[in-house]
Amino acid sequence: MSHTIPLIDVSPLAGDDAAARRAVAVQVGAACRDIGFFAITGHGVPAAVVDGTFAASAAFFAQPMAAKQALAYASLSHNRGYVGTGVEALDEHRGADQKEAFNLIWTDEATRPPNAWPALPGWREQVQAYFDATLAAAGRLHHAFALDLGLPEDFFDDKIDRPLATLRLLHYPASANAAQDDGIGAGAHTDYGNVTLLATDGVSGLQVQGRGRDQWIDVPPLPGAFVCNIGDCLMRWTNDVYLSTPHRVLRPARERYSIALFLDPNPDALVSAIPSCVPPGEAPRHAPVTTQAYLQSRFDATYGKA
Repeated sequence: MSHTIPLIDVSPLAGDDAAARRAVAVQVGAACRDIGFFAITGHGVPAAVVDGTFAASAAFFAQPMAAKQALAYASLSHNRGYVGTGVEALDEHRGADQKEAFNLIWTDEATRPPNAWPALPGWREQVQAYFDATLAAAGRLHHAFALDLGLPEDFFDDKIDRPLATLRLLHYPASANAAQDDGIGAGAHTDYGNVTLLATDGVSGLQVQGRGRDQWIDVPPLPGAFVCNIGDCLMRWTNDVYLSTPHRVLRPARERYSIALFLDPNPDALVSAIPSCVPPGEAPRHAPVTTQAYLQSRFDATYGKA
Protein backbone atom coordinates (compact mmCIF):
# COMPACT_ATOMS: atom_id res chain seq x y z
CA MET A 1 0.00 0.00 0.00
CA SER A 2 1.21 3.49 -0.83
CA HIS A 3 2.16 6.00 1.85
CA THR A 4 1.19 8.95 -0.32
CA ILE A 5 -1.97 10.12 -2.06
CA PRO A 6 -1.63 9.96 -5.86
CA LEU A 7 -2.30 13.23 -7.70
CA ILE A 8 -4.14 12.66 -10.99
CA ASP A 9 -5.07 15.11 -13.75
CA VAL A 10 -8.58 13.99 -14.71
CA SER A 11 -9.24 16.64 -17.37
CA PRO A 12 -9.27 14.01 -20.18
CA LEU A 13 -12.48 12.57 -18.69
CA ALA A 14 -14.33 15.59 -20.08
CA GLY A 15 -12.79 15.18 -23.55
CA ASP A 16 -13.39 13.12 -26.68
CA ASP A 17 -10.14 11.15 -26.66
CA ALA A 18 -11.12 7.61 -25.60
CA ALA A 19 -7.51 6.51 -25.14
CA ALA A 20 -6.81 9.46 -22.85
CA ARG A 21 -9.90 8.66 -20.78
CA ARG A 22 -8.76 5.07 -20.41
CA ALA A 23 -5.31 6.21 -19.32
CA VAL A 24 -6.87 8.28 -16.55
CA ALA A 25 -9.07 5.32 -15.59
CA VAL A 26 -5.97 3.15 -15.13
CA GLN A 27 -4.48 5.69 -12.71
CA VAL A 28 -7.74 6.10 -10.80
CA GLY A 29 -8.26 2.34 -10.59
CA ALA A 30 -4.76 1.76 -9.25
CA ALA A 31 -5.38 4.26 -6.44
CA CYS A 32 -8.77 2.73 -5.65
CA ARG A 33 -7.22 -0.72 -5.29
CA ASP A 34 -4.27 0.50 -3.21
CA ILE A 35 -4.94 3.23 -0.69
CA GLY A 36 -8.53 4.07 -1.63
CA PHE A 37 -7.65 7.78 -1.79
CA PHE A 38 -6.37 10.02 -4.57
CA ALA A 39 -6.34 13.75 -5.38
CA ILE A 40 -7.51 15.25 -8.65
CA THR A 41 -6.71 18.33 -10.68
CA GLY A 42 -8.38 19.21 -13.97
CA HIS A 43 -11.74 18.57 -12.31
CA GLY A 44 -13.51 21.47 -14.03
CA VAL A 45 -14.63 23.34 -10.91
CA PRO A 46 -13.48 26.99 -11.25
CA ALA A 47 -11.24 28.34 -8.49
CA ALA A 48 -13.58 31.31 -8.05
CA VAL A 49 -16.45 28.94 -7.27
CA VAL A 50 -14.36 27.09 -4.71
CA ASP A 51 -13.09 30.29 -3.05
CA GLY A 52 -16.54 31.82 -3.00
CA THR A 53 -18.00 28.76 -1.33
CA PHE A 54 -15.36 28.75 1.38
CA ALA A 55 -16.27 32.40 2.05
CA ALA A 56 -19.95 31.45 2.17
CA SER A 57 -19.18 28.63 4.60
CA ALA A 58 -17.27 30.95 6.92
CA ALA A 59 -20.16 33.43 6.82
CA PHE A 60 -22.64 30.74 7.77
CA PHE A 61 -20.66 29.42 10.73
CA ALA A 62 -19.92 32.97 11.96
CA GLN A 63 -23.64 33.54 12.56
CA PRO A 64 -25.09 33.54 16.07
CA MET A 65 -26.01 30.08 17.31
CA ALA A 66 -29.70 30.92 17.22
CA ALA A 67 -29.52 31.54 13.47
CA LYS A 68 -27.75 28.24 12.88
CA GLN A 69 -30.07 26.28 15.15
CA ALA A 70 -33.06 27.66 13.23
CA LEU A 71 -31.91 25.27 10.47
CA ALA A 72 -31.06 22.39 12.80
CA TYR A 73 -30.66 18.89 11.36
CA ALA A 74 -32.76 17.50 14.20
CA SER A 75 -35.82 19.49 13.09
CA LEU A 76 -35.52 18.60 9.41
CA SER A 77 -35.49 15.36 7.42
CA HIS A 78 -33.50 13.78 4.60
CA ASN A 79 -30.04 14.58 6.04
CA ARG A 80 -30.43 18.37 5.76
CA GLY A 81 -29.48 21.25 8.02
CA TYR A 82 -27.11 22.34 10.76
CA VAL A 83 -25.28 19.88 13.00
CA GLY A 84 -23.73 21.39 16.10
CA THR A 85 -20.41 20.57 17.74
CA GLY A 86 -20.54 17.32 19.69
CA VAL A 87 -23.70 15.97 18.02
CA GLU A 88 -21.96 13.37 15.87
CA ALA A 89 -19.69 10.54 16.97
CA LEU A 90 -18.13 8.93 13.91
CA ASP A 91 -15.87 6.86 16.17
CA GLU A 92 -17.73 5.81 19.31
CA HIS A 93 -14.45 4.96 21.03
CA ARG A 94 -13.20 8.57 20.80
CA GLY A 95 -16.39 10.32 21.87
CA ALA A 96 -18.17 13.18 20.16
CA ASP A 97 -16.68 14.93 17.14
CA GLN A 98 -15.41 18.47 17.70
CA LYS A 99 -16.83 19.99 14.53
CA GLU A 100 -19.97 21.65 13.25
CA ALA A 101 -21.52 21.09 9.84
CA PHE A 102 -24.24 22.22 7.46
CA ASN A 103 -25.75 19.70 5.05
CA LEU A 104 -27.47 20.25 1.72
CA ILE A 105 -28.92 17.45 -0.39
CA TRP A 106 -29.52 16.83 -4.08
CA THR A 107 -33.22 17.37 -4.65
CA ASP A 108 -35.62 17.73 -7.52
CA GLU A 109 -38.14 19.10 -4.98
CA ALA A 110 -40.69 16.58 -6.28
CA THR A 111 -39.46 13.39 -4.65
CA ARG A 112 -37.38 15.01 -1.90
CA PRO A 113 -37.99 18.18 0.08
CA PRO A 114 -36.22 21.41 -0.81
CA ASN A 115 -33.12 22.43 1.09
CA ALA A 116 -33.23 24.81 4.01
CA TRP A 117 -31.16 27.86 3.04
CA PRO A 118 -29.72 30.50 5.38
CA ALA A 119 -30.92 34.07 4.86
CA LEU A 120 -27.53 35.39 3.72
CA PRO A 121 -27.34 37.49 0.51
CA GLY A 122 -26.10 35.49 -2.48
CA TRP A 123 -25.43 32.46 -0.31
CA ARG A 124 -27.79 30.04 -2.04
CA GLU A 125 -26.58 30.86 -5.56
CA GLN A 126 -22.93 30.53 -4.57
CA VAL A 127 -23.25 27.22 -2.79
CA GLN A 128 -25.58 25.71 -5.37
CA ALA A 129 -23.06 26.53 -8.11
CA TYR A 130 -20.42 24.60 -6.18
CA PHE A 131 -22.79 21.69 -5.58
CA ASP A 132 -23.64 21.43 -9.29
CA ALA A 133 -20.01 21.66 -10.43
CA THR A 134 -18.64 19.08 -8.00
CA LEU A 135 -21.54 16.71 -8.68
CA ALA A 136 -20.65 16.82 -12.39
CA ALA A 137 -16.99 16.13 -11.57
CA ALA A 138 -17.97 13.16 -9.41
CA GLY A 139 -20.13 11.84 -12.22
CA ARG A 140 -17.18 11.93 -14.61
CA LEU A 141 -15.13 9.94 -12.10
CA HIS A 142 -17.73 7.19 -12.37
CA HIS A 143 -16.86 6.88 -16.04
CA ALA A 144 -13.27 6.23 -14.98
CA PHE A 145 -14.40 3.62 -12.47
CA ALA A 146 -16.45 1.85 -15.13
CA LEU A 147 -13.61 1.84 -17.66
CA ASP A 148 -11.14 0.53 -15.11
CA LEU A 149 -13.52 -2.27 -14.12
CA GLY A 150 -14.03 -3.33 -17.73
CA LEU A 151 -17.64 -2.12 -17.81
CA PRO A 152 -19.42 0.09 -20.34
CA GLU A 153 -18.36 3.68 -19.67
CA ASP A 154 -21.95 4.65 -18.81
CA PHE A 155 -22.54 1.70 -16.45
CA PHE A 156 -23.14 3.89 -13.41
CA ASP A 157 -25.07 6.68 -15.15
CA ASP A 158 -28.58 5.35 -14.43
CA LYS A 159 -27.56 4.49 -10.88
CA ILE A 160 -26.50 8.05 -9.94
CA ASP A 161 -28.98 10.21 -11.87
CA ARG A 162 -31.18 10.71 -8.77
CA PRO A 163 -28.42 10.43 -6.20
CA LEU A 164 -28.52 10.57 -2.45
CA ALA A 165 -25.83 13.22 -2.79
CA THR A 166 -24.94 15.51 0.09
CA LEU A 167 -22.87 18.67 0.13
CA ARG A 168 -21.41 19.18 3.58
CA LEU A 169 -19.79 22.40 4.82
CA LEU A 170 -17.53 21.67 7.80
CA HIS A 171 -15.95 23.87 10.46
CA TYR A 172 -13.42 22.59 12.99
CA PRO A 173 -12.84 25.11 15.80
CA ALA A 174 -9.26 25.65 16.88
CA SER A 175 -8.04 23.51 19.73
CA ALA A 176 -6.27 25.19 22.63
CA ASN A 177 -4.47 21.90 23.32
CA ALA A 178 -4.00 20.44 19.84
CA ALA A 179 -0.87 18.59 20.96
CA GLN A 180 -2.83 16.84 23.71
CA ASP A 181 -5.70 14.38 23.52
CA ASP A 182 -8.65 16.76 23.92
CA GLY A 183 -10.94 14.95 21.54
CA ILE A 184 -11.07 14.38 17.83
CA GLY A 185 -12.17 16.64 15.01
CA ALA A 186 -13.85 13.79 13.15
CA GLY A 187 -13.51 10.25 14.43
CA ALA A 188 -12.16 7.42 12.32
CA HIS A 189 -14.76 6.25 9.82
CA THR A 190 -15.36 5.15 6.28
CA ASP A 191 -17.66 7.09 3.97
CA TYR A 192 -20.97 5.51 3.15
CA GLY A 193 -21.62 5.90 -0.56
CA ASN A 194 -19.60 5.78 -3.78
CA VAL A 195 -17.09 8.63 -3.83
CA THR A 196 -16.26 11.77 -1.86
CA LEU A 197 -14.69 14.97 -3.22
CA LEU A 198 -13.12 17.07 -0.47
CA ALA A 199 -11.83 20.63 -0.70
CA THR A 200 -9.74 21.97 2.18
CA ASP A 201 -8.61 25.44 3.20
CA GLY A 202 -4.92 24.56 3.55
CA VAL A 203 -5.06 23.68 7.24
CA SER A 204 -3.87 20.11 7.75
CA GLY A 205 -5.58 17.48 9.88
CA LEU A 206 -6.90 14.77 7.54
CA GLN A 207 -5.31 11.36 8.07
CA VAL A 208 -5.81 8.06 6.23
CA GLN A 209 -5.44 4.75 8.02
CA GLY A 210 -2.73 2.43 6.80
CA ARG A 211 -3.28 -1.30 6.52
CA GLY A 212 -1.56 -1.66 9.87
CA ARG A 213 -4.40 -0.21 11.94
CA ASP A 214 -2.06 1.78 14.20
CA GLN A 215 -0.58 3.61 11.19
CA TRP A 216 -1.97 6.97 10.07
CA ILE A 217 -0.88 8.78 6.92
CA ASP A 218 -1.11 12.58 6.81
CA VAL A 219 -2.79 14.05 3.74
CA PRO A 220 -0.97 17.31 2.95
CA PRO A 221 -2.76 20.44 1.70
CA LEU A 222 -3.06 20.28 -2.09
CA PRO A 223 -4.05 23.73 -3.41
CA GLY A 224 -6.49 23.57 -6.31
CA ALA A 225 -7.05 19.83 -5.95
CA PHE A 226 -9.87 17.74 -4.53
CA VAL A 227 -9.03 14.82 -2.27
CA CYS A 228 -11.18 11.86 -3.34
CA ASN A 229 -11.92 8.61 -1.59
CA ILE A 230 -13.96 5.50 -2.22
CA GLY A 231 -17.01 4.84 -0.03
CA ASP A 232 -18.60 1.65 1.21
CA CYS A 233 -21.19 1.27 -1.56
CA LEU A 234 -18.59 1.32 -4.32
CA MET A 235 -16.42 -1.08 -2.35
CA ARG A 236 -19.39 -3.46 -2.05
CA TRP A 237 -20.18 -3.06 -5.76
CA THR A 238 -16.61 -4.07 -6.61
CA ASN A 239 -16.59 -6.96 -4.11
CA ASP A 240 -13.79 -5.20 -2.18
CA VAL A 241 -11.59 -4.73 -5.26
CA TYR A 242 -11.79 -1.01 -4.46
CA LEU A 243 -11.09 -0.03 -0.87
CA SER A 244 -13.16 2.18 1.40
CA THR A 245 -10.40 3.29 3.75
CA PRO A 246 -10.93 4.61 7.30
CA HIS A 247 -9.88 8.21 7.80
CA ARG A 248 -10.15 10.87 10.49
CA VAL A 249 -9.54 14.56 11.16
CA LEU A 250 -7.37 15.63 14.08
CA ARG A 251 -8.24 18.72 16.07
CA PRO A 252 -6.44 21.65 14.42
CA ALA A 253 -4.29 24.25 16.16
CA ARG A 254 -6.18 26.90 14.17
CA GLU A 255 -9.69 26.71 12.85
CA ARG A 256 -10.18 24.59 9.78
CA TYR A 257 -12.82 24.61 7.04
CA SER A 258 -13.51 21.91 4.49
CA ILE A 259 -16.23 21.14 1.97
CA ALA A 260 -17.21 17.57 1.16
CA LEU A 261 -19.36 16.37 -1.73
CA PHE A 262 -20.64 12.86 -1.10
CA LEU A 263 -21.97 11.21 -4.25
CA ASP A 264 -24.08 8.31 -3.07
CA PRO A 265 -26.16 6.28 -5.55
CA ASN A 266 -29.90 6.55 -6.21
CA PRO A 267 -31.92 5.41 -3.18
CA ASP A 268 -33.32 2.36 -5.00
CA ALA A 269 -30.04 1.38 -6.67
CA LEU A 270 -29.21 -2.22 -5.80
CA VAL A 271 -25.61 -2.39 -4.68
CA SER A 272 -24.69 -5.92 -5.70
CA ALA A 273 -21.27 -7.33 -6.58
CA ILE A 274 -20.27 -6.77 -10.20
CA PRO A 275 -19.86 -10.32 -11.55
CA SER A 276 -16.43 -9.68 -13.05
CA CYS A 277 -15.19 -8.65 -9.59
CA VAL A 278 -16.09 -12.03 -8.05
CA PRO A 279 -13.42 -14.73 -8.56
CA PRO A 280 -14.68 -17.96 -10.16
CA GLY A 281 -16.04 -20.39 -7.59
CA GLU A 282 -16.35 -17.76 -4.85
CA ALA A 283 -19.45 -16.10 -3.43
CA PRO A 284 -19.75 -12.30 -3.23
CA ARG A 285 -18.38 -10.88 0.02
CA HIS A 286 -21.45 -8.72 0.69
CA ALA A 287 -25.16 -9.33 0.38
CA PRO A 288 -27.03 -7.07 -2.06
CA VAL A 289 -28.53 -3.98 -0.45
CA THR A 290 -30.24 -0.83 -1.66
CA THR A 291 -28.45 2.46 -1.16
CA GLN A 292 -31.27 3.78 1.02
CA ALA A 293 -31.16 0.82 3.38
CA TYR A 294 -27.38 0.88 3.72
CA LEU A 295 -27.10 4.63 4.27
CA GLN A 296 -29.90 4.64 6.83
CA SER A 297 -28.11 2.01 8.89
CA ARG A 298 -24.96 4.15 8.92
CA PHE A 299 -26.77 7.40 9.76
CA ASP A 300 -28.55 5.72 12.68
CA ALA A 301 -25.22 4.59 14.11
CA THR A 302 -23.60 8.02 13.69
CA TYR A 303 -26.43 9.91 15.41
CA GLY A 304 -26.96 7.37 18.16
CA LYS A 305 -30.34 6.02 17.07
CA ALA A 306 -31.47 2.53 17.92
